[in-house]
Amino acid sequence: MAKSTKDSKIFVLDTSVILYSHDSIMNFQEHDIGIPITVLEELDNFKKGNDIKNFESREFIRLIDKLAHGHMLSEWIPLNGKTRGSFKVIMNSSSTIDAEKIFDDDKPDHKILNAALALKEQEKDRNVILVSKDINLRLKAKSLNLAAEDYETGKIKNINSLYTGWTVVEDVPSEAINELYKVSQIDRRKILKKKKTNMNGFYILKSDKNSILAYENSAAQLIEKVEKRSIYGIKPRNAEQTFAIHAILNPNVKLVTINGVAGTGKTLLALAGALEQRRDYKQIYLARPIVPLSNKDIGYLPGDIKSKLNPYMEPLSDNLKFIQNQFQETDKDFIRITEMLNQEKLMIQPLAYIRGRSLSNIFFIVDEAQNLTPHEVKTIITRAGENTKIVFTGDIYQIDTPYLDSQSNGLSYLIDRLQDHELYAHVTLEKGERSELANLANELL
Repeated sequence: MAKSTKDSKIFVLDTSVILYSHDSIMNFQEHDIGIPITVLEELDNFKKGNDIKNFESREFIRLIDKLAHGHMLSEWIPLNGKTRGSFKVIMNSSSTIDAEKIFDDDKPDHKILNAALALKEQEKDRNVILVSKDINLRLKAKSLNLAAEDYETGKIKNINSLYTGWTVVEDVPSEAINELYKVSQIDRRKILKKKKTNMNGFYILKSDKNSILAYENSAAQLIEKVEKRSIYGIKPRNAEQTFAIHAILNPNVKLVTINGVAGTGKTLLALAGALEQRRDYKQIYLARPIVPLSNKDIGYLPGDIKSKLNPYMEPLSDNLKFIQNQFQETDKDFIRITEMLNQEKLMIQPLAYIRGRSLSNIFFIVDEAQNLTPHEVKTIITRAGENTKIVFTGDIYQIDTPYLDSQSNGLSYLIDRLQDHELYAHVTLEKGERSELANLANELL
């Protein structure tokens, strides 16, 4: 039975919240949940398919069916757990304010608004709040004097302090840096003293006389010198790229994230690192999520499925061609890439084509990972089998999907949750290396 105290709340969930996380209904503590009947109608349209939104839709429908066993959905049904509230389906009831008339459109969003407005009038002693990942729907709700907020579970609270993976340390004793140059490793206490351990983290160590790039081997309690290393014809152009190469090549690190704006070399370094280690893995997968143009399905594009997908995969092919062009056409390294593609040792595919596969003995690169939800990222990682390494690359500020932002996307979530784990390393690339013109655009436009 629903609560009637003034402090209790009823959260009305939009379809976008459920497609973001099917178990979102379980994350509102003791408060009650309203699900507009229109949301169930929309979920019915999403239940078929292989994308993550289809999975989320199916899982939510199964969850509701299980919770509603022995109940009618029009009544308040207890959620599992003593500390949780109840839920029910809200019918499209009329209210004093009619969103469909005000916005002159009977689309599903306005039906959801009407359901929430009607519930607000029915539950006068309760706080009714619409929860949506759709910013515009939240604005419409607020314009109708209906409280609205984003779904906060899993969001990064302070994105400006997100882990970068590397730190500049000033005033390091010159003798410690000299020793590190000579013997390549040194007890971490000689340099970092009692500073917090930065698991698989990187440093630019500076004294008044010299500086050095370093890596923290936390298991051995050592600081190790990081050498600049060329991989498959690609040379690092700055400290961050040097750190990224180290993380990609480190056999003890099974999961790497690389974040950076356009032109910092994220995908290029990941692919070059994979090719450098080709003998250690059965296959190299290079994948990216498909974000349809103007939010339209790829079915709108002309041609067969390969023709439809080519525009989305072209940036990955461009990086591969760039690496290949570091060599002459007669060089064995140039020829090897062509052979790997022909023999499917190196595969460039949409992420949806790979998601269901078992990833054993694979070097797996996921490009544009900022366009994934936290649940999608988790799903990918849980597919990893023996001797698999996964590298996620992306720019957390360049989101192409309507219901994600810098705080709620899968890449940010991954960086925030996994720092300080022994199997994980992260590097944020800051310096653009594509061209002076690209740097100008990133800095001033």
